[in-house]
Amino acid sequence: MGSRFPSHQLSNGLYVSGRPEQPKEKPTIMSSAAMPYTGGDIKKSGELGKMFDIPVENSKARKSGPVTNNAPSRTGSFVGVASHSGPISSNKQKSNSGPLGKHGEPIKKSSGPQSGGVTPMVRQNSGPVPPVLPTTGLITSGPVSSGPLNSSGAPRKLSGPLDSTGSIKMNVASIAHNPAVTNITQEDEYSFTKSVPKIILWAVGLLFVMGFIAGGFILGAVHNAILLIVVVVFFVLVVVLFIWNSCWGKSSMIGFISRYSDADLRTAQDGQYIKVSGVVTCGNVPLESSFQNVPRCVYTSTSLYEYRGWDSKTANPNHRRFTWGLRSFERHVVDFYISDFQSGLRALVKTGYGAKVTSYVDESIVVDINPSNKDMSPEFLRWLAQRNLSSDDRVMRIKEGYIKEGSTVSVMGVVRRNENVLMIVAPSEPFSTGCQWAKCLFPASFEGIVLRCEDTSKIDVIPV
Repeated sequence: MGSRFPSHQLSNGLYVSGRPEQPKEKPTIMSSAAMPYTGGDIKKSGELGKMFDIPVENSKARKSGPVTNNAPSRTGSFVGVASHSGPISSNKQKSNSGPLGKHGEPIKKSSGPQSGGVTPMVRQNSGPVPPVLPTTGLITSGPVSSGPLNSSGAPRKLSGPLDSTGSIKMNVASIAHNPAVTNITQEDEYSFTKSVPKIILWAVGLLFVMGFIAGGFILGAVHNAILLIVVVVFFVLVVVLFIWNSCWGKSSMIGFISRYSDADLRTAQDGQYIKVSGVVTCGNVPLESSFQNVPRCVYTSTSLYEYRGWDSKTANPNHRRFTWGLRSFERHVVDFYISDFQSGLRALVKTGYGAKVTSYVDESIVVDINPSNKDMSPEFLRWLAQRNLSSDDRVMRIKEGYIKEGSTVSVMGVVRRNENVLMIVAPSEPFSTGCQWAKCLFPASFEGIVLRCEDTSKIDVIPV
């Protein structure tokens, strides 16, 4: 008697209800080689490296079936499917993109003459290569930069190798001819005689000469010395005022800078003369101090002084006896950035490329040299030799000052806004301090951008 429910026997001898399962077709297994771990190296990433014009390491490229020119030609629609996980090697490199020729092959492109029968492969990117960023990596909006640009929009390379800290190392001649560096001369130093117009000095001198002549004539004619006494008193007062301003003029200028109120860059108007205090950041061309080799500086000054005794040699034509005279003078400054304490904004200070700059940066005594310890300082002798200065029996002293990255400075200049780029530039005319009657000081003027740094390191004299 047959059962209503079908059953079948398993391979182990048991009978189970139901019909046996039909064997299923096994799916086609597609095998592909596993991609190796690249570790972030674009050279091992195949086509990704081509996008950035980076040569691919052929030894690391994995292929499941290389195709060469010896492979059979395909005459049908599709004879087979060849899968690649890396670039195809061929004697003739063909571009995978671009217009096709009449036979369906891509048109070859070359960027220069070919030699040796080798067809160079030309890679085409999806867009133009972006310009190289400045040394600091600071991106500013607008076309304004801190120096001349090359054809690709990147800052033009300047002469001199860079050390590990990015500071430019150049000899004295190359620094003097570097367009990015402003060389401050002694004529840019503060002088009371320069602050007073020449016509006023000549007028005062002529007035006193006439007074002395008139007083002498009256004294000889009527034996009355009142006019001569008055002229002498006024002459003494004027001479004392001139000496007072000559001695304390520079200190009064520094005091004026300290008392001048800081401005807020957020509310500063275009063309306004302001003072900004903040932290310094280097621009495209960091400097290095001349004697101590302090890196990442935006301002450096090194001065060599000599003491003249009774029969000593003079350091300069105006060197008087028993005083220190300036023999060598080096002062350089470049463009830099300042972060304002008031607003937190960053502005580009245009002090490089020959800009007019007046500096009030303190210098510290680095080394004192006399005939007894001259040979014990090889650095000093090397510094003299680089500048072709004699090292004979003289009493000498080197003073050095600098503004390095991270220092706090005060800058006085004119605000310029150009397409959201904030700059501080030199004014077109000198800025006058006016008369300081309480201190008996005549008016003085600042020319160009004013730099004041009080945070120069207090360096002790190097023991020799």
